Amino acid sequence: MVTCLVDQLDPEVGLATTRLLSRLGVDVEFPDSQTCCGQAAWNSGFAKQSRTLAEHTIGVFEGYDHVVTPSGSCGGMIHHGYQQMFRDDRVWLERARDLASRTFELSQYIVDVLGTDDVGATYSGTATYHPSCHAKRILGVGDQPERLLSNVEGLTVVPLPRAEDCCGFGGSFAVKLSDLSASIVGEKVQHVESTAADTLISTDAGCLLNMRTAIEHKGLPVRVMHLAQVLESTK
Repeated sequence: MVTCLVDQLDPEVGLATTRLLSRLGVDVEFPDSQTCCGQAAWNSGFAKQSRTLAEHTIGVFEGYDHVVTPSGSCGGMIHHGYQQMFRDDRVWLERARDLASRTFELSQYIVDVLGTDDVGATYSGTATYHPSCHAKRILGVGDQPERLLSNVEGLTVVPLPRAEDCCGFGGSFAVKLSDLSASIVGEKVQHVESTAADTLISTDAGCLLNMRTAIEHKGLPVRVMHLAQVLESTK
């Protein structure tokens, strides 16, 4: 499940995810008919439009053993947003729960389902890691990303001060409250700069987009990468 932001703005993340999973022995399929999961409409109060997208998404991914997404945000929508959306519809609620039981954020899938925290990756540099709010607080992603990064050959990971703080993206929040969003991401970039890391890693395209823009605006020599891109790197 590639997600809208990855598909439209950072397709290399989707390609890296596919290459990584294939290297790990997973038979990967990309359903061409997939669309937005409906999260943007749902968060903005457009319940009817969101349900149309949710029903379509449930249908698209039926029949697969697992659904893997490089986004805790979209994964969180399937696990929790759909449960709220269909709470009064027994038939669709069961279909939504079935999809949720098979849907995993990338690091969760690799560590918890495939049972490995060493994917044979190599990346030379010093990195710091930002945990996505939605991945951590909604989907429940814990230390899986850090465990995977700790086994990347050549990579030194340094702690990010106040890593638990939001990056300021929050979907439509960054548009509706742009000044506040800019202030929040400004503080986040200050913390990134204080680590002296040459690479910033996260797991959600929205976070990466927001932080990359702020880092480039400030002129910092920091490369911003999705976890999949680092894990996919080999000699």
